[in-house]
Amino acid sequence: MDQQYIDKVLAGDRHSFRYFLQKYQDMVFSVAMSIVKNESLAEEVAQDAFVKCYHKLDTFHQQSKFSSWLYRIVVNTAFMRLRKIKIEVLDFQPDYNQELIDEHELTLLEEEERSQLINEALCLLPANESLALRLFYLEEESIKEVSLITGWTDANTRVILHRGRKRMYGILKKLMNKANV
Repeated sequence: MDQQYIDKVLAGDRHSFRYFLQKYQDMVFSVAMSIVKNESLAEEVAQDAFVKCYHKLDTFHQQSKFSSWLYRIVVNTAFMRLRKIKIEVLDFQPDYNQELIDEHELTLLEEEERSQLINEALCLLPANESLALRLFYLEEESIKEVSLITGWTDANTRVILHRGRKRMYGILKKLMNKANV
């Protein structure tokens, strides 16, 4: 379906680009948010990424899925924006020696509370770990696709996912302990 709309846009039908905006806007914002950690900045990154996508659509050569190509634009745009404004990303160092989360505690949380906790924890992770976890678990991309999107090697992607999971675990424990106080 994407290819039909790509062809339409390349043929001069600018209005067909709405298809991509509607289909990918949530994903683009989510990926941008995982990197820049600021809602208004993520919205700007998303807009910039869609503009770049529109102007560079003729360079998409179907060597990957369109969504992977678009993710890559979003990732590059977000990291360029961070470099440009020199935001210091919080480097949260969890204490892995605390006792384990009781699985029963986690299941008692309502779905909305869990979602809020996960999003809060993702915001506390370094950008690369947050991005990797979001793409792999929330967007359900494969290791190969995450590597393609980010430009990392498969091995590096696995390492970042592993570190992200460990750090996420520590953050969730701290957030849950804080919520129970």
